Amino acid sequence: MPLALHLGTDDLTRCRFAISPLCQIHEALRMLRRPTRHGYHRDWLRRVRPTVRGLDLAPLWLFVPPAGCYTPDFLGPPPQEPSPSFAAELARMRATDPALAHAEMSRSLARTPGLAESPLGRAALDDPAATVRRMADLTERAWYALLAADWPRHRAVLEEDIAHRSRRAADGGLDALLTGLHPAVDWAGHTLTLRRYTDVPDIQRPDGRGVLLMPSVFVWPDVVSGFARPWQPAVIYPALGMGLLHTAAPARPPRALARLLGRRRAALLVGLTDPSSTTDLARAHALAASTVSAHLAVLRDAGLLESRRHGHRVLYRRTALGDDLAAGDAGPAAR
Repeated sequence: MPLALHLGTDDLTRCRFAISPLCQIHEALRMLRRPTRHGYHRDWLRRVRPTVRGLDLAPLWLFVPPAGCYTPDFLGPPPQEPSPSFAAELARMRATDPALAHAEMSRSLARTPGLAESPLGRAALDDPAATVRRMADLTERAWYALLAADWPRHRAVLEEDIAHRSRRAADGGLDALLTGLHPAVDWAGHTLTLRRYTDVPDIQRPDGRGVLLMPSVFVWPDVVSGFARPWQPAVIYPALGMGLLHTAAPARPPRALARLLGRRRAALLVGLTDPSSTTDLARAHALAASTVSAHLAVLRDAGLLESRRHGHRVLYRRTALGDDLAAGDAGPAAR
């Protein structure tokens, strides 16, 4: 059923973006429960499936249902700052009030008949403080086993999504921003409507605190709205460029381009399909960061790349000329 969120003036002036690594790992786990719906990440699913089998996440799976059910919000609460670290978010999760955890776990288990009375369900509810600690430990284990190594690339995609949408808002206002979030999201008459939405009891409606917008790599094809009281309302939507994350290896540059630029510089240019930092590229190409930095400086000075600062990180992306060369097309002026 559709969900309509009416945004008052105070909500509109307090819309904000955030990136949550804790949210990303729980969305990744949720995707593992329904892999047939996520063709964009088949390579990642194949790669991590053996690792998942060895993690013993049974207590966590209890609260990560396959689809259509409520997941306790304390597992991935809306971040209070734009881009918190995983360690900071995990510490916040560990500090969850046991009474709140009990209420959210009860709500989640009640969506599946008999689950609250199962041995795992009873154990979780009998000692909510211990369950919070256990969920945090399992989440930390899953993070380092499944996502931590890939996080710099994921974060770059999420940051670029926010930068793109912020430019849209700057050019066309909030209407341009909210109408372009997702094909299943409508914006009209101060009402944000999610057409494909699974009912969650006690959903938190906008109340003047604004709405948090969070891009996600793993939420596709859905748009998720939350959270239940007392958390801030949020919309989690698929990030632009997510389909390019899990390629097996950097593309091989054309021979002519390699002769022109040198093999390593050509490989860096061709492989720069998403905005990336020096660290991201060093990891992807198995090069020292200092070597990558020197090559990027040459490519940027030649007008093939541009750079933009995001907080403490500098992300590189190809210019139009760089795109033409990477595609093996020197453009009309060179013909």
